[in-house]
Amino acid sequence: MSQSRFEREARIQFSPEGYELDTLSVRAGQHRTAEGEHGDPIFTTSSFVFSSAREAAARFGGDEDGNIYSRFTNPTVQAFEERIAALEGGERAVATASGMAAIQSLVLALLKQGDHVVCSRSVFGSTVSLFNKYISRAGISTTFVDPTDVSAWEAAITPTTRLLFMETPSNPLAELTDIAAVAETAHRNDALLAVDNCFLTPALQRPLLLGADIVMHSATKYLDGQGRCVGGVLVGRDKEMEEVFGLIRTGGACMSPFNAWVFLKGLETLPLRMRAHSESALEMASWLQQQPGIRKVYYSGLPSHPQHELACQQQSAFGGVLSFEVEGEREEAWRFIDATRMVSITGNLGDVKTTITHPATTTHGRMSVEEREAAGVREGLIRLSVGLESLDDIKADMQLGLDALRN
Repeated sequence: MSQSRFEREARIQFSPEGYELDTLSVRAGQHRTAEGEHGDPIFTTSSFVFSSAREAAARFGGDEDGNIYSRFTNPTVQAFEERIAALEGGERAVATASGMAAIQSLVLALLKQGDHVVCSRSVFGSTVSLFNKYISRAGISTTFVDPTDVSAWEAAITPTTRLLFMETPSNPLAELTDIAAVAETAHRNDALLAVDNCFLTPALQRPLLLGADIVMHSATKYLDGQGRCVGGVLVGRDKEMEEVFGLIRTGGACMSPFNAWVFLKGLETLPLRMRAHSESALEMASWLQQQPGIRKVYYSGLPSHPQHELACQQQSAFGGVLSFEVEGEREEAWRFIDATRMVSITGNLGDVKTTITHPATTTHGRMSVEEREAAGVREGLIRLSVGLESLDDIKADMQLGLDALRN
């Protein structure tokens, strides 16, 4: 009996070649089952059944492809991995339990005792703590450098340097690193370049196309877009990703199928959301820059930003996160934040809801005073992740903070 059209097409895999990013964000990575589902299914199972003992042995032994155990082979997680790899232009992705698990897995999988890392000094506070306090226990040392100075990256490299790690734009000051220039420096010294692309996502910046070897995401942020789940992912060449996969398989810092499904749903609207976030954030940054009581606004979309030209070269837009310093110190910053009524006071970002936080006492609070000072995270600094609410309403809420500064 011949197969019906339904049966034939049910298992067809979408091929990403030749499609634009907006299409890839919706369709890449989906493998329809025999049920012919239009949406992405969630495979909520810890294990998979084999047709025979021989098949089980072949799967476990690596002689045959197929699902084994959801810690390292789950169709929903794999669909998310394939979609984000297509968006970033990488050969393969490996999903993890969180963004920090992604960084830890990257370092432990690819580096060994005695190796050296050069890292931007302007990274997420927990990233600094991870390198300084925990990665160092594995005998891997780290040197932190000015992210904006390409010569500083070069000067920090030693014969044992194996990895350069950066965030661009940085959290929370929107400092940029010239990805192509630092990639050339890394490769000339037999090192890899990894880029945290959390703030811009592949919708606005594609580091692999600029020469980076690995891209990292906290999927918790914009890839989800609604603050629902925690997860992370690494994207790169199959060679390095196979090493990371081996660590995840054994170490277990894996992504759950449900979270992967949520991130798949988030990716479907990623380009639309990122364009909207960027448009609103640029208007907010321009508005805040004109307000009395604001000392400085940090956003690469502003022509006054010292690296605005670089931002225009390696980004297609400027993202939804900005920071600003109020006139004063911690007390004034807290007064501004506490006066707001609509925006959410939380350390998360990348949400459809606008969020506000005081980095020096939250996201970067575990750093030493000296580390915060070196990174420019001062007491009067406030970070704003601009959501998708009415801009007039966001401005009105910020006006309450500005009014509080004058009282």
